[in-house]
Amino acid sequence: MSGHVITENEGSVLTVRFNRPEKKNALLSSMYADADAALKAAATDAAIRVVVITGTADSFTAGNDLKDFLENPPVDGDAPVFRFMRTLSTFPKPVIAAINGLAVGIGTTLLLHCDLAYAVPGAKFHLPFVNIAIVPEFASTLLLPRLVGQAWAAELLLLADTFGAEKALALGLINAIVAPEDLTTVVAQKAGALAAKPPAALRQAKALLRGNAGEIAERVALENKAVAERLASAEFKEAATAFFEKRAPDFSTF
Repeated sequence: MSGHVITENEGSVLTVRFNRPEKKNALLSSMYADADAALKAAATDAAIRVVVITGTADSFTAGNDLKDFLENPPVDGDAPVFRFMRTLSTFPKPVIAAINGLAVGIGTTLLLHCDLAYAVPGAKFHLPFVNIAIVPEFASTLLLPRLVGQAWAAELLLLADTFGAEKALALGLINAIVAPEDLTTVVAQKAGALAAKPPAALRQAKALLRGNAGEIAERVALENKAVAERLASAEFKEAATAFFEKRAPDFSTF
């Protein structure tokens, strides 16, 4: 582990914590690799019944670190980010997200693959993919319309405005809003309740709730191919250049 992802065992509950607070927990390729390895180990460890994913300081995760994303573009299925997506989307045990703050990009889309999610009142959610000239990922183009309806999914993914915890709750992205000082306790209580249940029945119930895993994998692969194509586009080059130059991108000539 790099230190940017911390794993903590509390009885039968494993917490996977993004730990790069100086960068709002923006995700590096190495962090995806570490999180993927932690989940893979937990999936086969009979002692682990529940996984909690959370962040540090005021951020769950700010999404991909754009500099690292450019230096280590995910161009094939073995890229750490794609491995992490496959592992989380097929993870057999209950997963709880504890959203302690900012949740950008995959910080929001990964919630679609968690079983329970709790957020602090100041949490901010954002799906900015089209704003930076790429496309939505992690099967969000499949799962988000099913969860919130086509109209709301279009607003969240195409207009791509930031929204708060109250809206996330109303849309069904999270289960509850919890005071910051209570988040750890509430999530620990939920994790403990799940861990006390018959594990095989719980895994089977989760699998039935999740439905067609092949359909999700197919959509993830389709989106990932489109992301790789977009990374080679002139639009993305302009978006990335504008980001580092701290200016608004200009798409008027495209």
